[in-house]
Amino acid sequence: MVKSMTGYGKAEATVSGSKYTIEIRSLNGKNCDITLKTSVIPREKEMDVRHFLTSKLGRGTIDLYINVENVDSTDAGTINGDVLKAYYDQTVAATEGSALNMAAREAGSALLAALLRMPNVVENKKTELDESQWDILYGAICQAAEALCSFREREGEILRSDVLSKVDLIESYIPQIEALESERIEATRKRIEGRIAEIGLQPDANRLEQEIIFYIEKLDVNEEKVRLRQHCRYYRETIDGEEMPGRKLGFIAQEMGREINTLGSKANHAGIQKLVVKMKDELEKIKEQSLNIL
Repeated sequence: MVKSMTGYGKAEATVSGSKYTIEIRSLNGKNCDITLKTSVIPREKEMDVRHFLTSKLGRGTIDLYINVENVDSTDAGTINGDVLKAYYDQTVAATEGSALNMAAREAGSALLAALLRMPNVVENKKTELDESQWDILYGAICQAAEALCSFREREGEILRSDVLSKVDLIESYIPQIEALESERIEATRKRIEGRIAEIGLQPDANRLEQEIIFYIEKLDVNEEKVRLRQHCRYYRETIDGEEMPGRKLGFIAQEMGREINTLGSKANHAGIQKLVVKMKDELEKIKEQSLNIL
């Protein structure tokens, strides 16, 4: 199943009166780049979390967030009275003799609320998670990763349909090119013969025919069409046949680009050039979308 590298997963767990909200976000990336944006995970458990996320998610730029909210009143923070008084005294001293001093005293509750938000006034108790508590939190991390995988699968199906429709469109232009080839050959022959007549030359008819055939053979694009069809078929086989096809799809798209560029350089026909431009436009969209495929 095709998966996108972009995803989001969320889970929650309650441990010892605290509510833990786990969020995992991923974006595309060449490798698995994991950032643990939390201090909740014990140091000795970080490597286990990284190994789990790597094996579960494969590739991508992955950020893990954990937010902690106390829901048990017994776990409320402790007010440091000495620090609070020091802030209050400094506030009063700084505004002594000014209108701000009277306003600060009259504000009362508003001043207190502001002081309580100052650093180190409220001390939250930090307790290390024991094994049973960690197991609960780790289970929630696994749930968030699973939710992210489900998100990736849904996005992956959209990506698959999108890129395959564009591959089909590129391949549909090949018969249109073939329809213009006979016209291109005839136009090339007439242009050469017209140029010879214009400058008044009288070449040997057999030699002229040989040279025209040689020139037209140099513009032959049969090999490019065959290889482009093969690349389109290989792209479809790869996207449906491999677990993480993203990198390989990028390489196949590069090969498709080489054949399309060669078609353009040999086109020698305005109609074919227009079709080549359309192919290139669709291919750029394929390359962009392939970067998001796991």
